Amino acid sequence: MIPSREQAWTLLTQYNQDAHLLNHAKAVEGVMRHFARLAGEDEELWGVVGLLHDLDYEKYPQEHCKKTLEILDQAGVDAVVSRGCASHGHGVCIDLPPESRMEKTLFTIDELTGLITAVAIMRPSKSVMDLELKSVKKKYKTRAFAAGVDRDLIEKGAQMLEMPLDTVIEETILGMREVAQEIGL
Repeated sequence: MIPSREQAWTLLTQYNQDAHLLNHAKAVEGVMRHFARLAGEDEELWGVVGLLHDLDYEKYPQEHCKKTLEILDQAGVDAVVSRGCASHGHGVCIDLPPESRMEKTLFTIDELTGLITAVAIMRPSKSVMDLELKSVKKKYKTRAFAAGVDRDLIEKGAQMLEMPLDTVIEETILGMREVAQEIGL
């Protein structure tokens, strides 16, 4: 079964209550939907994968991605969703390389949404609506800024997608703008 957006949200909130994690999930969902449209892919599927990608993170941080596979399997969720969610942790917490365009996109934009959020909240507007590529790139180069964001993963993902890093950043900003009100940016 491929869960609907509502079913995915219910499942996500069953395992996560932290507002920051829920906003991150909505940001990633929005960006995944945006990239799905750009690629002519299934926006609903990509959105659900983006929404559920950190399903296990709040309750099972030491088993991140592995526990997601288990939870989604027990819920009868199709492997395309569970694999899509889990493969974003490749090289960090699970040995499941991203293969499909959807998986590679999630791998690439997960960390990037965190960086863009950090840049946005430092701005006077505290918004992505007026955020430009040059502002993100300036902070991107400063490794001490949002130090937890793994820039190497983002760059590796952009290479997997065969997209210039600037394009990935720009499209991620545009995707986040689509859900800016929902995520408070």
